[in-house]
Amino acid sequence: MNIAIIPARGGSKRIPRKNIKLFRGKPIIAYSIEAALSSIAIDKVVVSTDDREIADIAIQYGAEVPFLREVSLADDKTGTTPVIRSALESLVALGWDVNVCACLYATAPFLSGSLIDDAVHRLQQDSAEFVFTVNQFSFPIQRALLQSEYGEVMPFNPETIGKRSQDLPDTFHDAGQLYVANATTWLDKTKRVFSPQSRMIKLPSHLVQDIDTPEDWKRAEVLYKVLKEMGEC
Repeated sequence: MNIAIIPARGGSKRIPRKNIKLFRGKPIIAYSIEAALSSIAIDKVVVSTDDREIADIAIQYGAEVPFLREVSLADDKTGTTPVIRSALESLVALGWDVNVCACLYATAPFLSGSLIDDAVHRLQQDSAEFVFTVNQFSFPIQRALLQSEYGEVMPFNPETIGKRSQDLPDTFHDAGQLYVANATTWLDKTKRVFSPQSRMIKLPSHLVQDIDTPEDWKRAEVLYKVLKEMGEC
């Protein structure tokens, strides 16, 4: 079977209770759950959490919570991959036969079922190890500037600072929404998401919004409202 796992720990410092904070009327995690449930490629949706309230809300919106995450994997220093690997190990121990696993972030209200389907298809079509979403940097990072503690300005890369934008290759950053791989790939500790064996799905800037601060949250709500009115969300 193909599954989606949504990591959603209880602690959050900059936005308290971020994963279940109301986003335009419903817990933000509900958007990721609903996107996964609407995906043709996904059979089951699992939320990995250490928090009973998050678990109850996840179940209310149609996800499954077969276990509570270990406290040791619920701090702000633990990366996503160990959490997904641990969740898969627990599911396998419960007898689940998992083929493809999509990791969806709990704070990704612009995610859609069709995008998940596209990622799963790309994974299989390209025989990739990972497929994930990205957004192109709006300005060439090769022309970035640094500032010393004394206010001195220096180029990040002296060799490219003077080049024209059109002469520099496009660069991208992780969109922080979706990562898809076979279960065996997630469970292999030698595999890395960002590698030559991975493939990117490029998203337009209006469908990408990192939500780490209260300001990010307000901007995302405004953007979501506009896209909803335009029928794009």
